[in-house]
Amino acid sequence: MSPTHFCNKCGAQNDDSAQFCNRCGAPFAPAAAPPPGATPIPLPPPIPSYSAPSAYPAAQFIKYGGFWIRVVAVIIDACVIKVVLFPIKAMFGLGGLAAGFGRGDFSHPLALPYLIFGGGVLAVLTLGASWLYEAFMESSQYQATLGKMIFGMKVTDLQGNRIDFLRATGRHFGKIVSGLLLCIGFIMVGFTERKQGLHDIMAGTLVRRT
Repeated sequence: MSPTHFCNKCGAQNDDSAQFCNRCGAPFAPAAAPPPGATPIPLPPPIPSYSAPSAYPAAQFIKYGGFWIRVVAVIIDACVIKVVLFPIKAMFGLGGLAAGFGRGDFSHPLALPYLIFGGGVLAVLTLGASWLYEAFMESSQYQATLGKMIFGMKVTDLQGNRIDFLRATGRHFGKIVSGLLLCIGFIMVGFTERKQGLHDIMAGTLVRRT
């Protein structure tokens, strides 16, 4: 008995060598068989797909420090600096050197020079302490000031790496520019995609939350 197969269109049984269905006439298209003695050629293995790693981590897995939480961190850092400088301020301030001329008595010829000198020392110390505090802490292994550490924030470069002292210094003094522009540079933190202020954009830094 010769082998048979069924029509895919009407289901009629046909001889295996038939090219058309004997009931509905539908053509058969059997797969071409390899010639006798031919060796099948193996197909090459599929090439694995490769995608280059992104320059930045996936945005959906990254949290950034927002505007208000960074404001609170700045207030905490300002309090830390004030506590550290308090003994020096007591020495050079109005209650220190100037008090030697008598309470409320500024008629002494050296009272005004001492006040100017003390005020200048305080200004330089405040600016210098703020710069060194931020630059050293943000470029250290902690990558954050005490205020930022409390809220789990770290300052990194755009690839998430630790920044060096020079970049931390540039970020600190970039805040002057952010403040001079009616504080718009700080307000940008609340509206930019990665919560960057103008000083962050200038220094190429991010404030990330862990």
